[in-house]
Amino acid sequence: MASSLSSNPSESLHADVLRLLDRLPNSQHGELIQLVLATIVRMAESDIDRLDWKICAASLQDMERAFKTFYPYRHVRKIAIFGSARIMPDTPEYALAAEFAHRVTQDGFMVITGAGGGIMQAGNEGAGREKSFGLNIQLPFEQGANPFIEGDPKLVPFKYFFTRKLFFLRESDALALFPGGFGTQDEAFECITLTQTGKSSPVPLVLIDKPGGNYWHDWHDYIQKQLLKRGLISADDPSLYTITDRLDVACEAIANFYRVFHSCRYFGNRLVIRLNSELSDADVEQLNENFNDILVKGRIEKSQPLPQEKQDMADGYSHLVMYFNQRDLGRLYQFIAALNQFGAPTEERTHPERK
Repeated sequence: MASSLSSNPSESLHADVLRLLDRLPNSQHGELIQLVLATIVRMAESDIDRLDWKICAASLQDMERAFKTFYPYRHVRKIAIFGSARIMPDTPEYALAAEFAHRVTQDGFMVITGAGGGIMQAGNEGAGREKSFGLNIQLPFEQGANPFIEGDPKLVPFKYFFTRKLFFLRESDALALFPGGFGTQDEAFECITLTQTGKSSPVPLVLIDKPGGNYWHDWHDYIQKQLLKRGLISADDPSLYTITDRLDVACEAIANFYRVFHSCRYFGNRLVIRLNSELSDADVEQLNENFNDILVKGRIEKSQPLPQEKQDMADGYSHLVMYFNQRDLGRLYQFIAALNQFGAPTEERTHPERK
């Protein structure tokens, strides 16, 4: 929004707000913008501290920069790469991460890293500047961005970890994790938690180690021994991730996830799954037979785009609709794997990297 020419900041803001309010009735997202403005007004009328306002202002500035950076690339699928900043360039893990990033960008994906050193630097190096994003955060012991993303307009600085994490998950269509420390473990568990609870849309999560490495296998053993055997997670929850030490397996796990499955969204209590190609009636019947346990009621059915989907440009995709119980997310991943075995993407849908 163009600011007023007034030298008085209050007058300038007042003019900007009035112009915005005049435009709201004709704005595509006017109702949501009004909701944001109303929230700020209520906060301003409440008794909150200066630090609270500083957190609010910095968070909004973080989001503003990120939204503007990612918007031109919103129709390209992106893969977030996580791993230790301490892994040196002469290690097998670094070489593997760089090669993985190069391969997925050759397939048309873009790469998002934390912009630091180690595995993050390997990801930006392998992807190349043109296909890279960097979500940087300044830490006392890690200054600046790696040379393969530094100075690029797709490098986004963040003040807060929570806004940075928001955009890692908001913008990523797949997650690849290499060996790392507390930060990497944090990302792994947070990603799994958000998918397991349905707070994040289903995406492929691939845990990659060097050939013969046991980092993720040891991690998985802990999951089995301490979580699964104690009944703290579902037996189907390990379906949320893939462990491999082969890049071809990692790349195929991501590409195959979007072979027939395109995306999904909830509309009310119905889960709508968009497909790159239509399934036969026999395929849908088999899905009903194998996955009726995840339904609250009814059946898995083919559908035309719902009226609520008009703003999402859902035309051109086949649809399945079901009353998913919103609990068995591991089973939902198994469902997606099963439907990806059916059908064949049409010619115009053979690019899994396109949203």
